[in-house]
Amino acid sequence: MKCISVFLLGAAAVFAADFTTGQAARLVVGQQQSFTAADPNSSNSVIGGASGVAYAADTLFIADSNRIGADPNNHRVLVFPNLSGTFPRPTDELPYNSPCPVCVGTANVVLGQTDFTTTIEHIQATASNLRLATAVASDGVHLVVADTNHNRVLIWNKIPQTNNAPADVVVGQTDFASSAVSTTHTPSASTMSGPQGVWILNGKLYIADTGYNRVLIYNHIPTANGASADVVLGQPNFTDYVQVDITQQKQVAAANNLLNPVAVTSDGTRLFVTDLGFNRVLIWNTIPTTNGQPADVAVGQPDLVSSIPNNAFIYNTNPPTTTSSEIPVLCTVSNGVDANNNATYPNYCNSTLNFPRFALSDGTRLFIADGGNDRVLEFLTIPTQSGASADTILGQIGGQVDQATDAVDSLNTPTSMAFDGTNLYVADPFNRRITVYTVSPNILPYQSIVNTANQNVYATGDVTIGGTINNGDIVTIAIGNSSNNQTPAQYSYTVKTTDSLATVVTSLVDEINANSGDPNVVATADIIDQKVSLQAKAPGTQGNNVTYSTTVSTSAQITASAGNSTLTGGGDAASVAPGTIVSINGTNLSCPLTGPICLRSPHRPI
Repeated sequence: MKCISVFLLGAAAVFAADFTTGQAARLVVGQQQSFTAADPNSSNSVIGGASGVAYAADTLFIADSNRIGADPNNHRVLVFPNLSGTFPRPTDELPYNSPCPVCVGTANVVLGQTDFTTTIEHIQATASNLRLATAVASDGVHLVVADTNHNRVLIWNKIPQTNNAPADVVVGQTDFASSAVSTTHTPSASTMSGPQGVWILNGKLYIADTGYNRVLIYNHIPTANGASADVVLGQPNFTDYVQVDITQQKQVAAANNLLNPVAVTSDGTRLFVTDLGFNRVLIWNTIPTTNGQPADVAVGQPDLVSSIPNNAFIYNTNPPTTTSSEIPVLCTVSNGVDANNNATYPNYCNSTLNFPRFALSDGTRLFIADGGNDRVLEFLTIPTQSGASADTILGQIGGQVDQATDAVDSLNTPTSMAFDGTNLYVADPFNRRITVYTVSPNILPYQSIVNTANQNVYATGDVTIGGTINNGDIVTIAIGNSSNNQTPAQYSYTVKTTDSLATVVTSLVDEINANSGDPNVVATADIIDQKVSLQAKAPGTQGNNVTYSTTVSTSAQITASAGNSTLTGGGDAASVAPGTIVSINGTNLSCPLTGPICLRSPHRPI
């Protein structure tokens, strides 16, 4: 193991090996001040709650709207050309001429709006406007957009070069001015209801027709308005009635049906459908050619007939007949035992899905945006059996963790992805950004990049002792932990006539630290400010779970005031800001004698 200290002028300007669980993003698109700015103002470089992203022909496309409640919805698509010439490569030296040199991307074209600052919701459909565009796709020539709330998909025969360019073809509606769904809720081969997924490859167009619980396949890219699809998946035919109220839908998962599919993609050989309502990703090993063709594999479920979100384990309803009250389904590795010494299992793991939003393959690997678990799963090989376990997780530090934040190594309901062979672009709508994860040859595991000055960030709190000394008064500090159900420990001191406020502080500290000390905190005495200072024993955010409170005896003249109800400030030393000196711990690291990243002494490699 080596350790290198560097002066970090850009958050997350370093990268990890291949893709590594918990790694930080290298770049961010859609914010200009920092990874965590979440600027709500629309421009050519700032996005809102964008849920769709696509890559083709050295160009990034962003659908700047969503259907998951992330604000704002900008009802537009942005086009970012020439990525290779404008986005820094992993080996490039960053120009420090802005607050965030790893915040990148300036669009040169906007669709659906007349300019980059307008964000009107267009109720009336036309050839050029959009209403909640949630998905975008391109084959490098055509551009396809799911115009969700207009119940249609728009096709541009060439990637537009001017703002608000009108589409050439519309499917799902008979013309550009129509946007309604069937009043009888009976679909056809040429109608749609709230489509949220589009894909285009090898001359075929694929659409996730979400509201009608189906996927449509066009064997040729349509050239006429209102064209009919050739194949339907998820339904036995094109015209079966679909219950419009999803709470009243009585479907049971099967290999040949779908419930609110939100994405469809292909690697040219297989087809991947993200079946949101049944908490799974379905894989067809070959491109389907017949209506209602069943899928071959389900990811996120143990079989093709299960649909439970995070199908980790089931509760045994008849404990006397078995050895455990929990029976594992997908999470087969126990995480401990219960009070009866029965094995317990995690609520989620590398095999589970919770309302997934997107699946993408490069022909070898499979990536899944597991929205409900705030993460992206990477399978190094495409699963051939249901219930497969992911190899790598992005957005969380492990398969049993779900902490959605705006940090550079975190995601909050990822909704779609694009991959250029090196960079994985992930739509992170609640953080109003597209995060860019990059493969590289060096191995930097989670928390390998930490604040040199403080490589563990501990939660702290304090209790201020005041009032006047009165013999017999009792001061009590209670310390507990919200992550368990144990009764908080009570530490009391009875005031003596000879005491001062400083000796009361010292005595309380001695009580808390006596013997092996409180299991949650270490106490120190601040006799200048008459405070009992508490620091969590557990580093990071775990310390924020420590609770503390104070009481004094009836009619006491001494006072004790807790600074908060819990310790605060526990954080991740791997979350750093521009200007921070950091230490990098990893394997195969080297530090040249020249170059901007390494300091001379004392932070040379060891």
